[in-house]
Amino acid sequence: MTQPSSTSDSAGQPMVALGMLGAPHGVRGEIRLKSYTQNGADFAAYGPVELLGQRRVLAIERFRHLKDDMFVVKFRAIEDRDAVQLLGGQEIGVRRALLPQAAEEEFYHADLLGLTAQTLEGTVLGVIRQVHNFGAGDILEIAPAKGESLLLPFTRKIVPQVDIAGGFVRIVLPEEVEAGDAPPPVPAVSARPPK
Repeated sequence: MTQPSSTSDSAGQPMVALGMLGAPHGVRGEIRLKSYTQNGADFAAYGPVELLGQRRVLAIERFRHLKDDMFVVKFRAIEDRDAVQLLGGQEIGVRRALLPQAAEEEFYHADLLGLTAQTLEGTVLGVIRQVHNFGAGDILEIAPAKGESLLLPFTRKIVPQVDIAGGFVRIVLPEEVEAGDAPPPVPAVSARPPK
C-alpha cells in the first residue's frame, strides 16, 4: 500500500508518493528516505522518481537499507551534502500508471484520497483527506463539510465497502464515536463528476 500524497505531473497524469526525503547522510550526496511502500525497497522499482510539486526527475544510483522503513539513497548527479540537503523534506513519487494493479481487497492510499465517506444508509460523513499510519494500521482522515476531521481505522469492520470507481466508501461508525462526535449529516453526493 502506498502512502498518502497524490498530485499530477505537468501532463496531468496522477502521481503517487513513494517516500519522503530526510536529512543528508554523510558528505557524498547520500540522503535518508522514509519509504511509504508496503515492501520498503519498492520505491526504487519504478525507475526514475520525481520530486513531487517540483517536476524534477531524479535517477536512483544506489540505495541501502538503514532500518525499518528507512533507507539511504544516492541520486545520480548529486555529489555532495550541500546539494542533497536541498532535497530534504520533499516527497518523491512516480506516475500512478507505472504502479501495478492493486490486488483484490488492497488499495493504494492515493486512490482513496477524495472519496466520499458515507454511512451504510448513505449519509455523507465527509471526504477522505489523508491516510495515516502511526504503526497500528491505516487510519482514514475524513474531513466533513464543517467541523473537525474524523479519524477512523481502515478495517473491513469499519469500512465494509470501497468503491473507487463510484467515488465512495461505506463507513460503520464504531461504538466509540458518539453521536455528537460524528459530523452533521449532509445529502449524499458523488465525489466524482459525472462522465
